[in-house]
Amino acid sequence: MATVPALTQLHTVSSKPPPPQQYPLHFLKPTSSFPCPASPSRSLPSSYNLRRRRLTPVSAVASVKENNGRVVRTWRDFASLNYWVVRDYYRLVDAVNSHEPHMQRLTDDQLAAKTLEFRQRLGQGETLADIQSEAFAVVREAAKRKLGMRHFDVQIIGGAVLHDGSIAEMKTGEGKTLVSTLAAYLNALTGEGVHVVTVNDYLAQRDAEWMGRVHRFLGLSVGLIQKGMKSAERRRNYQCDITYTNNSELGFDYLRDNLAGNSEHLVMRWPKPFHFAIVDEVDSVLIDEGRNPLLISGEASEDAARYPVAAKVADLLIQGVHYKVELKDNSVELTEEGIELAELALETNDLWDEKDPWARFVMNALKAKEFYRRDVQYIVRNGKALIINELTGRVEEKRRWSEGIHQAVEAKEGLKIQEKEFLKMFHVPVVEVPTNLPNIRKDLPIQAFATARGKWQFAREEVEYMFRHGRPVLVGTTSVKNSEHLSDLLKEWKIPHNVLNARPKYAAREAEIVAQAGRKYAVTISTNMAGRGTDIILGGNPKMLAKEIVEDSLLSFLTQEVPELEADREMLPEKVLSKIKVGPSSLALLAKTALMAKYVRKSEGKYWTLKEARSIISESVEISQSTDIKELQRLVNEQAEMYPLGPTIAIAYLEVLKDCEVHCFNEGAEVKRLGGLHVIGTSLHESRRIDNQLRGRAGRQGDPGSTRFMVSLQDEMFQKFNFDTEWAVRLISKITNDEDIPIEGDAIVKQLLALQINAEKYFFGIRKSLVEFDEVLEVQRKHVYDLRQLMLMGDSESCSQHIYQYMQAVVDEIVIANVNPAKHPSTWSLNKLLEELVSISGKLLDGITEEALLDSLTHLDDMNSVDINNFNLPNLPKPPNTFRGIHMKSASLKSWLVICSDDMAKNGRYRPAISLLRKYLGDLLIASYLDAIQESGYDDAYVKEIERAVLVKTLDCFWRDHLVNMNRLSSAVNVRSFGHRNPLEEYKIDGCRFFISMLSATRRLTVESLTRYWSSPLETQEIYIS
Repeated sequence: MATVPALTQLHTVSSKPPPPQQYPLHFLKPTSSFPCPASPSRSLPSSYNLRRRRLTPVSAVASVKENNGRVVRTWRDFASLNYWVVRDYYRLVDAVNSHEPHMQRLTDDQLAAKTLEFRQRLGQGETLADIQSEAFAVVREAAKRKLGMRHFDVQIIGGAVLHDGSIAEMKTGEGKTLVSTLAAYLNALTGEGVHVVTVNDYLAQRDAEWMGRVHRFLGLSVGLIQKGMKSAERRRNYQCDITYTNNSELGFDYLRDNLAGNSEHLVMRWPKPFHFAIVDEVDSVLIDEGRNPLLISGEASEDAARYPVAAKVADLLIQGVHYKVELKDNSVELTEEGIELAELALETNDLWDEKDPWARFVMNALKAKEFYRRDVQYIVRNGKALIINELTGRVEEKRRWSEGIHQAVEAKEGLKIQEKEFLKMFHVPVVEVPTNLPNIRKDLPIQAFATARGKWQFAREEVEYMFRHGRPVLVGTTSVKNSEHLSDLLKEWKIPHNVLNARPKYAAREAEIVAQAGRKYAVTISTNMAGRGTDIILGGNPKMLAKEIVEDSLLSFLTQEVPELEADREMLPEKVLSKIKVGPSSLALLAKTALMAKYVRKSEGKYWTLKEARSIISESVEISQSTDIKELQRLVNEQAEMYPLGPTIAIAYLEVLKDCEVHCFNEGAEVKRLGGLHVIGTSLHESRRIDNQLRGRAGRQGDPGSTRFMVSLQDEMFQKFNFDTEWAVRLISKITNDEDIPIEGDAIVKQLLALQINAEKYFFGIRKSLVEFDEVLEVQRKHVYDLRQLMLMGDSESCSQHIYQYMQAVVDEIVIANVNPAKHPSTWSLNKLLEELVSISGKLLDGITEEALLDSLTHLDDMNSVDINNFNLPNLPKPPNTFRGIHMKSASLKSWLVICSDDMAKNGRYRPAISLLRKYLGDLLIASYLDAIQESGYDDAYVKEIERAVLVKTLDCFWRDHLVNMNRLSSAVNVRSFGHRNPLEEYKIDGCRFFISMLSATRRLTVESLTRYWSSPLETQEIYIS
């Protein structure tokens, strides 16, 4: 069983005593005092000042209540299980720290040689636990030398939690990426492979290059899986000690391997593809995406044409007249009028007619019309409808909605109908890892508005207020549409800002936008920032800024292509951000590099594309991070006559980086003095955990910061769940006649959070149900996948044994279905038994008559003994050539022992006769099959290739149908709850029955296909499986 630890950014109370003002529920302070200094030279709009003065006044009890809450939480943490779990991990931290002086004295070669030493010790019987502390100390020292980063003690704890197979719950900015190197290195020492799984290709590539320096320095191989890679390249990367990939690529490689036609198409490490995996942002994978499982299957071609027709019918139907909607569970219900109109439009008498089914297509078209909105749930790009992850704002290019929803969306947009895919979820325990420094972020009270208009106007004014004081602002929105609406509001007020959402023009600059989000005067509007993968550093990210400066200085000399600028580039905040002062030495090196680039391009006739030019700079920056400055200078001097462009760019980058580090440090100090990053949440999410992830963007690593959440009673969450908000409307009307004024305070916060908790409970129920239902299918899936890999990876003998077992099992099923052990053979359905055998064996078992079989069965009592290896019933054909060789005789004996010991046949006087009949007919079918193969004249390699292909194709055919049936069953069993029956138990019972039937049908078709093929191989050059 593979161990799957994970990293996540859940934000709950840590095991350390929380700092003041950590939890927003206890804030009763006047909200007019923002955590930034007053500035007499800058004034706010009069409407803004008026509104702030009319908010809830400070309570005299507030301070006492806040302090009491802090004390209570401290003792609660002290008494929690997590506190003692973390405390126990400090014993490992002490052991790691004790090794550090020794590791510091080792040379680079001696440190790297520790990997071989560890592997030798593991080979001699030591365990990973025996070498864990020393291995962690090695990684810490290697990271310090190659990355300039030393693992904090709490990061050591995080690595240990991962190694133990648990989820390491860490706050934003606590260094999850560096933590992963500890567990990845330790588990890679076994040589069985480690996967480090991120959420997109960018992060996988970044981490493979960045953290890969540590692993490569220590002698481990590092692989990277990216979109568009060929099978051979994927296979090579999966064979590395540590492989970086994203969850989609890993999941679909696993699924594709389980659809491979032969072993040459496999790319993962079979027979054990998963040994140890570290999953980043695991909460998103397990919880958020877990309630939307997707399926692998293909729509029939005739069905694809129905979706556009259904989309046109959906346009004719009117909500409230022809159908009703339930926002809570995204369901629709046709009224009588709707059914009549749909049947009239489709020229059918019954939407639910099994021969001409239109109901599900119309229902999906209505769901696509009502619940799936462009630029909210999906965007259209290059003729495809691409899902937007509502929690991270990322485009999920490889994911598709199940049950025909995605096809309905494509039809609504007039796009080409595609296929479906699948993804699943699993569980592991959680350990909260303490923060390295106390959290001093200030979470301001939630503000409630009666209307969405008031909320957006107030959000715009709060952004303006912070912008005037120079504080960086991050605004989190729940959709592309909302982010662009707020952007339009800020443009009207001439407030420069960046937008980060799923649109390609923004997504391409994601890293650059995040790098600037912590700078003075920076304003960033983003769809949910949970898991963007790049920290927002106050003052800016010096490495990203240095790379930008190098690109701006050199791109025009490397390529003739001009970078495309966004249409709204003038609104971006470059003109208000402070200019980075590049020193004389940096300017000289940039000028030298530019001249060299210009000379190389002209003299050698090299004309790079814009993409190639940026790649050259990126590779040079990578070289600068992994190579010493003296080594770079040596390369430049040695290759002076060859114009060493790469090392020269690397040296220039390092010099510019020094200037950027100084600038970012000074600007970061100024931003901290102003109050740090201010985060604005423009609505409550369906989960408090997602809201806390957005809050966690402020106050990283002990930095100051503040957060503010704003909600309106017109937000989607309240509408979707039909929450009663009349009480809030009445409360607002009592306080003020202005619907745009915010209301805040304990009472309203508690009520709003109660509604949010109800939404959490609802989705928890959905996830719980999905997990329980999927556990049933998981058992079946594991059986089928294991069987399939055995067919692909096993030798030719194992494939043959599978076929012999199938043949005996088919014979057993036919015999048992047509006999009765309590009655004389003359009452058995022998004629039907023979007809079924002939139907699956073709010409191989032709020649046995009902009379001869009955006569033989009645004379069984005359037999004194039975020779199992050469057994045949009296007066019936003897199996041709019987079983030759020790392997065949052994298989025959095992088959007989199984027949004697199983409980397929009931007890009765004639049970021994039935067992002998099963043995005889099974031997006859197998021997006749072998005889037919021998007579065909084909060599063994061709025979085994045919056998393997039939086994795999037949299994795939019935497994696909079984998945469709199980999916339909999961919907159907819910109706049975009205009859006071447990849907899960009904699903288990019927699912088991379906699976047994599927395996039986698989065996029958496999045997029938093979026997008919070898009976007349020239007539059947290809085997078609319907």
